[in-house]
Amino acid sequence: MTLRTLLCGFLASAALILPAPAKAPAKKAAPAPAAVASAEKPLSIVRVNVTNQPYDFFRPWNKRAPYQRRAVGPVLPGGRILTTGELVANATYLELEKADSGEKTPAVVEVVDYECNLAIIKPVDAGFLKGFKPMTIAEARVGDTLAVLQLENNGTLLKTQALLTTADLYRYPVDDSSLMVYQLTTALQPREGTFTAPVVHNGALAGMLMRYDNRTQNADVIPAPVISHFLKAAEAEGGYRGFPRAGVSFAPLRDPQLRRYAKAPEGNGGVYVTDLLKDGSGEKAGLQVGDVLLSVGNHEVDRDGNYVDPRYGKVSISHYLSTLHYEGDRVPLRVLREGKELKLELALTHRDASKQVIEPYTIGKAPRYCIVGGVVLQELSRQFLREWGGDWMKKAPERFVYYDRFQNELFKDDPRERVVILSQVLPSPCTIGYEELSGIVVTRINGVALKSLADAEAALAKPVDGFHRIELGEHPGEIIIDAKEAAALESALKENYGLPALRRLE
Repeated sequence: MTLRTLLCGFLASAALILPAPAKAPAKKAAPAPAAVASAEKPLSIVRVNVTNQPYDFFRPWNKRAPYQRRAVGPVLPGGRILTTGELVANATYLELEKADSGEKTPAVVEVVDYECNLAIIKPVDAGFLKGFKPMTIAEARVGDTLAVLQLENNGTLLKTQALLTTADLYRYPVDDSSLMVYQLTTALQPREGTFTAPVVHNGALAGMLMRYDNRTQNADVIPAPVISHFLKAAEAEGGYRGFPRAGVSFAPLRDPQLRRYAKAPEGNGGVYVTDLLKDGSGEKAGLQVGDVLLSVGNHEVDRDGNYVDPRYGKVSISHYLSTLHYEGDRVPLRVLREGKELKLELALTHRDASKQVIEPYTIGKAPRYCIVGGVVLQELSRQFLREWGGDWMKKAPERFVYYDRFQNELFKDDPRERVVILSQVLPSPCTIGYEELSGIVVTRINGVALKSLADAEAALAKPVDGFHRIELGEHPGEIIIDAKEAAALESALKENYGLPALRRLE
């Protein structure tokens, strides 16, 4: 999924790989205190052992080889364990292990949110955590000394001190949206079970480790405010509904000319609204492109889009709207439009990732595909693009990266639910001359416009004059497949290429 930085090398039973920090300024590593092994019984943490097996989006009929990962998870009230969404992504088996005795029990995922990279798991045996003391949650401040909790092979608790250097918003692993991240400077020890680990402050849970760069000794941590929001939302009546989004893009108002153009008064306040997500919270509130956003709630917005948080100082208003509020909350706005001040109300909602034309993540779900005479049709997703590796934005087909990056603008009024693509061609008697085709958008099959790949089945049931006509968005424009010949080849295709089925459309 993402290019990760090795934390402590590959182990025979666990790939302990963490992605390098994204969009974060590199900081010089400061000397960190050595890790301290403690003889105290670690009654607030357990090992989490996971077997993962993701789907192969280049060969969507297959899964990749399974692999194992280990982590350390804090015990929460109610007999639950907190861990990262990345750890349990595509999990086929989970178990909890007591550090001191090695006793194990199967576990299940109760709630997972890949956007905030958090998950709650619980043991199948409700009595497994009897005697464990649940952790409380406490926020930290920049300059505080925290501790990362790891476990030795013999169950001894290992505490590594870490300095909290920054609390700001950065992108999380699987989504474009940003949430707060604590950045630490620490010298983590090469220990088993640190794919993720709890970070504590004065004995309380302050965050969950999600990325570590052993070269710079910088760690990215999911902070207490994000954890608290996730846990509270998980208890909401009606089920978990995620983090709300305003659906508003804005530009700083530092430029005096832009301020004059927007008829904004002199001073430091306000940001210029540049785009609104269709049917998003901002659009429904009545915001318009060209408005100047002056305040959210009771907080003034500066010209960079920040407000003054009582704990963290200047922080983006995205933190105030997405983390300090919940879906359904109503937040008053003060805006400037054509020099006149207006008051609006923002009703916050969560945007379901599955409703996007190009899904930002499709974890744990089998990708849809359809093979016609050897022509492989799929739906474009970011998970497909990530198959090109951590540098996928440079290595994946440019047109697809462009569609993904600007999908809100490109598909704003497009009836498509998904972008259907010809991903590759399996050589066969039906595909002679087409073998080199790949990475092309498919617009129609047999005259039927494709809103998603689910439309392919009905379209393929009606060949035109005995042929399947597959229309493409670029050269060669279309390809023609003999319908009877394609049907006759189905058994041979499955045998020759080891295909369990020629289509998965659900």
